[in-house]
Amino acid sequence: MARTIVWQWLTPVFNYAYEFLGIELMVVTRNTLLAVLLSASLISIASTQARASDQSDSLVQADMGIRADSIPAERIFDLPLTGGKPQRVLYVSPARPKATIVMLPGGAGDVGLRPGGDILHGDNFVVRTRALWIQRGYAVLIPDTVDRSNLRGVRSSLEYAALVEELVGFAREQAPEPVFLLGTSQGAIAAMNGAAHARPRTIAGVVLTESVSRMGGSGETVFSADPQDVRVPALVVANQQDRCDVAPPGDAPRIAAAMTRSANVQVISVSGGIQRSSKPCGSLTPHGYYGIESEVVSKIDSWIQSHQ
Repeated sequence: MARTIVWQWLTPVFNYAYEFLGIELMVVTRNTLLAVLLSASLISIASTQARASDQSDSLVQADMGIRADSIPAERIFDLPLTGGKPQRVLYVSPARPKATIVMLPGGAGDVGLRPGGDILHGDNFVVRTRALWIQRGYAVLIPDTVDRSNLRGVRSSLEYAALVEELVGFAREQAPEPVFLLGTSQGAIAAMNGAAHARPRTIAGVVLTESVSRMGGSGETVFSADPQDVRVPALVVANQQDRCDVAPPGDAPRIAAAMTRSANVQVISVSGGIQRSSKPCGSLTPHGYYGIESEVVSKIDSWIQSHQ
């Protein structure tokens, strides 16, 4: 489509060139100019998308009453994984964090972290609320996908559990305070998996929010991630207004009961939210706590403080 639009715009120019420069030069000029203009168009589109995403992130934070200047500098790291490929992460921390939370996003897991700090997909609950956690004294670590791959179907694997372990190791290098895992929706599968295979005394607890508990397109649920092997304190958060078909709030007690080796499992129920996304499993819905972020963060904060 872009090629057609550019060509329509250039047609009068090329007709004029044909009159004075001859057909061979016109063809060369046409192809060269078309290539240059198409490249410029693509660069402009990419730049516009980045600006729009950054503005969207700012608007969502403004909806929660967060001032941009209240957030400490966010840093982007490319961590060398054991497998050789780099794992890009966002890390942000107050001066003296009381704990670090490794946030595991839902959906396909593609946050779209850019080297300069731009975030292309910032609507996910754990991404858009990072400033709320900072205000409460937590450091936050958010991983992107490796090579923009789709994480659906791989979060319950042993390979992804090992990746979560490396994220925890990096978090512990940044600050000596306790580390918690927090996953939302599909990301709850990753959090469960990471907690189930965590080495002793490496994490202090795990928080599962709006967990995928019914089989859907990803082919995995939190029950695929060895919940019986979780030995750390666990919190399950369920929104009674969640209408996502693969994450029914009524499954929260069943998720908690599956963590048979954890001596401390709690279920917290919340209710509310606004439907802004078109799909019930979208981020800006009750499934993603849209409109009740502060309430949910406050409840999780209270639980974490009691388990440090």
